Amino acid sequence: MLEIIAYFARWSQVTANLILFGSSFFLVIAGSRKVLSEASWIPRVERMFPWLALLVLLGLTGLLATTTGSATGDETNVWTPKAWLQFIHNTQVGVIAFIRILLAVLLFTVVVYTLLKPRSRGRYAFLAFTAALPLIAGAFMSHSSADEMSFEAIAPFVLHLLFAGMWFGALPVFLLILLTNHRETDKDQRLANISSLETFSTIALPVMLLLMLTGLIVTDRMIGSYYHTLVASPYGWLLNFKIALLAVILVIAYKARNKWLPLLAQSTASNDLEHSGNSRITESNLHFRKWVRIEFLLALLLILFATILANTLPGKHAIIDDWPFPFRFSLDANREETGVEEMFWLGTALFAVAIFMIWISLKYEWQWKKAVLASGTLVITAMAVALPPITIEAYPETYMKPEVPLDALSISRGAQLFAGHCADCHGPQGKGNGRLADTLSTPPTDLLTEPHTARHTVGNFYHQITYGVPGTNMPGFRDELTDEDVWDVVNFLHTLSRGFDARLLGSMILPEMPAVGAPVFYYSANDGSSGDLKDFRYKQNVVLILFSWPQSQSRLQQLRHVYERVNNEYNTAFLAVPMQQLSEQELQTISELVPFPVVTDGWLEISDTYRLYRRVRTVPDLNGAGLKPEHIEFIIDRFGYLRARWNSQFEGFGYQNINALTQQLGLLNAEGEIMPPPGEHAH
Repeated sequence: MLEIIAYFARWSQVTANLILFGSSFFLVIAGSRKVLSEASWIPRVERMFPWLALLVLLGLTGLLATTTGSATGDETNVWTPKAWLQFIHNTQVGVIAFIRILLAVLLFTVVVYTLLKPRSRGRYAFLAFTAALPLIAGAFMSHSSADEMSFEAIAPFVLHLLFAGMWFGALPVFLLILLTNHRETDKDQRLANISSLETFSTIALPVMLLLMLTGLIVTDRMIGSYYHTLVASPYGWLLNFKIALLAVILVIAYKARNKWLPLLAQSTASNDLEHSGNSRITESNLHFRKWVRIEFLLALLLILFATILANTLPGKHAIIDDWPFPFRFSLDANREETGVEEMFWLGTALFAVAIFMIWISLKYEWQWKKAVLASGTLVITAMAVALPPITIEAYPETYMKPEVPLDALSISRGAQLFAGHCADCHGPQGKGNGRLADTLSTPPTDLLTEPHTARHTVGNFYHQITYGVPGTNMPGFRDELTDEDVWDVVNFLHTLSRGFDARLLGSMILPEMPAVGAPVFYYSANDGSSGDLKDFRYKQNVVLILFSWPQSQSRLQQLRHVYERVNNEYNTAFLAVPMQQLSEQELQTISELVPFPVVTDGWLEISDTYRLYRRVRTVPDLNGAGLKPEHIEFIIDRFGYLRARWNSQFEGFGYQNINALTQQLGLLNAEGEIMPPPGEHAH
């Protein structure tokens, strides 16, 4: 019940605010001096203003009350002003809600002031500006601001709201003019009213296109790359219905501007009016009024769905545990296959032609059967060309979110499970060359060098490991492995493939191009410090040193002498990780040698994980169990990305030239945040 009240309060407040803003905007752009001084519909519009402003104030107060009840978990707080004040005092959301209420009070005051003064475009412009303020403040409580409180995140949503107000908010005034214009006794006044409609109509269609553009930008932020949620989540279903409504409204708006309004203007100008009692109503006016009413009702429904959408978990955060289709579409997964990209873009071009055909049918008023047949045939052809090449088999678990985070502990456990259950067929490195490979009727999949892991989601791997792959020798392991075990294997396979791709890394960073997420790990060190890799994010770069003892002794001595300078001047931490079990004596010796932390707990998991990133371009290392390097250093930037690697066996002098190391760190420090830190789960 509380949720229903909250939805109603939000919808009524937003609707009233948009109408007040849009009506004022209409009067600014279409209100000539003659219209403002003589039009009979102006007083009726102005009489709406106080009630709309009051509804905005009441709606925002209701939102504060229901939000307080939901946030505190006590519905009685909905009716307790003291609880509201505590919510305002203790939360940022409460502060924003209170600011919006203050802006609504200001809006009501400006409405009263405007109505007491002579009519002018300037006063209506000030009223429109004031009406925009609660809408703008509302953007700071939206999904856009929840992910990132920045201008880039919030500005598109603010513009989306304002464009919605310019179009939807002006519809009541537009409709009022249509309903009352025939009653004007002065023909010049009727023509002035029609001129106002034409002025608004000229602006309305571009505004609606901008509304769609900003909507696409906002949607892109809410969906991200998770396009599958458009057909498998409440957010996607609501969004699709909203888009369908908007498409119908766009068709009505187009017809209004290009057919019905010109007919109305023509009949008014020629005074070719049909008299019915005291009414002068043309057929075009009747038709026009009918469809603008429909447009307004559809717009009200659209605002309702937009309100619900604004309070629904965004698609990129939705959890899809049961994908309803046996297939999915992915251009990236099939891009390297011959002809796939060409067919996809050909189909896309045909779809664009179909959209153009729809516009042509509206412009030249084709019969609906002809229009549907022509455009429908093109749409079906476009889909038949574009979709089959990018269609991939899918399972109910395809978009399942891993239950286990992608960290060194899981990857190391996954490596052990892979060695015990999978290596006989797939090989110790997943190359598909295990000792039993030649005895199988179907060759095992190469999980290392082939783009197999790029073609399949982690959910696909979960399904195949759990249930097997029909038509192959791949069995299911649901009776042998727990869900957590399966996810550990999936995390290992994900890292194995990404580690092979990381052979393209070198000792020099690629500026402004973070691509490889550094696996998170947890550690305790000899100096009593502990934590995880994420502790360094937004604070320091990390040089992760995987060493062997005593082979790395001279390198550790060199790092000892530069550690303080690198730490202070380049804001970089050193973290040393042994690749073997150290005795107490060895650990004591190393602790006396180096001033930076040496990992004592978690070293095995970190070593197992980061050795998967050991390969270099010239040494792919595909045979047997793989080479075990003596010494590797990784540079991890302060946003959590693996940016460079020096393998002392194969990459020459490398960071033994300390200037080469500090040069890379200096480049990293000059970069800002290019992309958000890597997620906690594989996908």
